[in-house]
Amino acid sequence: MAEGFVILLVIGGFFGFLVLSYFIPMGLWISALASGVSVGLTDLIAMRLRGVVPHSIINPAVMGRKGGLDIDLASLESHYLAGGNVQRVVSALIAAQRANIPLNFKQATAIDLAGRDVLEAVKMCVKPKVISTPEVSAMAKNGIQVKAIARITVKADITKLIGGATEETILARVGEGIVTTIGSAESHKEILENPDLISRTIQGKGLDAKTAFEILSIDIADVDIGNNIGAKLQIDQAEADMKIASAKAAERKAMAEAKEQEMRALEQEMRAKLVEAEQSIPRGIAQALTDGNIGILDYFALKNIGADTEMRKSFAAMVDPVTPMKG
Repeated sequence: MAEGFVILLVIGGFFGFLVLSYFIPMGLWISALASGVSVGLTDLIAMRLRGVVPHSIINPAVMGRKGGLDIDLASLESHYLAGGNVQRVVSALIAAQRANIPLNFKQATAIDLAGRDVLEAVKMCVKPKVISTPEVSAMAKNGIQVKAIARITVKADITKLIGGATEETILARVGEGIVTTIGSAESHKEILENPDLISRTIQGKGLDAKTAFEILSIDIADVDIGNNIGAKLQIDQAEADMKIASAKAAERKAMAEAKEQEMRALEQEMRAKLVEAEQSIPRGIAQALTDGNIGILDYFALKNIGADTEMRKSFAAMVDPVTPMKG
């Protein structure tokens, strides 16, 4: 029974040691004290109870102390609990101090919580960054397309990182400036002969206003000729005009055919009426004879007139229409 008690005591002591090591990382505590960071055992336990990883606070505090910063643990812990990156903030403050860039802890944490990489911003203040626009195409006034690529050298402005526009805004504004400059040129040759015309025009527009960057220079990396847009537009217009003319001609033809069909129908109707009228003539003559309106001699006179008319038609058909009859 004594042996079982000893075993339980050893197991309990082992688990107790693990729990104590979890709440009080002795190696970290000793390292902090050796670096001059004032932290108590109760502070480490309180961090664990608040859900803070001690290494995420103590290690940056040690690094800051070695870098000449004086930041209290409570401020670091508050930034950690707010969702910030303590290590990155401290690294940025050290880099800013070495580069004589005015940046305090409050500004650095605000930039970090805004989603910006504060350390990268400090590096860009020391070493400017070059960003390139995609290929931008525009058409000069003579209808020739010009393609250009610009490289922009920018430096971060720490004071404008919060609320300032990003690199995408710079690229969009420069692209707009390229299009405007090419579009206002009388000929594509002006751009080819003086590519710096684009950069001079763009730099005078103050494109870095309300952005987190300062534009140091804009250089045209490549200029190339594209398609003859003006000629293509003229060809397309001519084709469109031709299609419109063809459509109108087809419309006129359809109207003429419809009119012709209408006239044929009218002619057939007139012929039908004529035939009907001719068929009623014998009946009319018979009725006139019966009623005594005409006599028999009048009837034969009408017959002679009809025979004479038929004879004249026969003579006319026998005559050559080209060669006139001789008297």
